[in-house]
Amino acid sequence: MINEQIRDKEIRLIDVDGTQLGIVSAKEGQLLANERNLDLVKIAPKANPPVCRIMDYGKYKFDLVKKEKEARKKQKVISVKEVRLSPNIEKHDLEVKTKNAIKFLKDGNKVKVSVRFRGREIAHTQKGIEILESFAQAVSEFGELEKKPKMEGKSMIIIVTPKQM
Repeated sequence: MINEQIRDKEIRLIDVDGTQLGIVSAKEGQLLANERNLDLVKIAPKANPPVCRIMDYGKYKFDLVKKEKEARKKQKVISVKEVRLSPNIEKHDLEVKTKNAIKFLKDGNKVKVSVRFRGREIAHTQKGIEILESFAQAVSEFGELEKKPKMEGKSMIIIVTPKQM
């Protein structure tokens, strides 16, 4: 609430520089704010009596928006990239997939590596574990294992996170 929206009889008033002016009527606080060409803003409505502050409300809102934009600029969005393998993958194909995963890790993304079992391949999950462990070993310089090999439906997955440098 700002200015005329404040309907309380008494308020605790705080000046622009943060000094307390004491408990005054809302009308007095509004007059003081008007003398300085500033706004009377209720900052603690549930206090007894409510706490109001004299400030430039437009500048305050502008500064809040500016701080939010700065915070959004500084935050790092981490996405999860996926690399799919099969239980009978050839050596060269595995190297290509490893290079792609390393590129994702260098960019700061997590990598979800999955081995997809089709048909009768599901009986040979040990082979999938071996492939995932060799894959994790190959990217260990750039990333570390977040989750151990785990079955999810017909596929076995691991998640590799980038190392903090």
